[in-house]
Amino acid sequence: MTRSGRVVLVLGGARSGKSSFAEKLCRETGLSRHYIATGRAYDAEMEERILRHQDDRGTGWITHETPLNLAANLRSIDSGDVVILVDCLTLWVTNLMMAEADMASASDGLMSYLKDCAATVILVSNEVGLGIVPDNRMAREFRDHAGRLHQGIAAEADEVFFVAAGLPLKMKG
Repeated sequence: MTRSGRVVLVLGGARSGKSSFAEKLCRETGLSRHYIATGRAYDAEMEERILRHQDDRGTGWITHETPLNLAANLRSIDSGDVVILVDCLTLWVTNLMMAEADMASASDGLMSYLKDCAATVILVSNEVGLGIVPDNRMAREFRDHAGRLHQGIAAEADEVFFVAAGLPLKMKG
């Protein structure tokens, strides 16, 4: 099957403005907006971050909390008349690692969906490969999983943006 939808990847560092930029792209489509939240509130600080994101986003979104089964949830709401914002892939990778899930299978499932989606899908993720080499195995594995996932999605995406200091740089498309 051939994709009829559009895939956009938005990368950036922490607090770079990538989520705000992605939300703006969603609003500009004029389509029904779905928000897939991958984050989990393990502590009070994360609960506060999630609430801040919800407030910043405002109304008009259908929210799906999806910490693990991303491809299945995307397929369940896929339609040519919706835009789906996934925020964020690095939290999804963290959740998969903590669950000791099969990372390759989960990534393959996401890539398979993106190859034939009907929706406009905007994926947000933290670029984690620009710093020093992490000093522990788990952090290095996380960086490697995220980096491979980003490369795969960027190859499939119609557009790729890198956001720094609130300024988007179009890298592809």
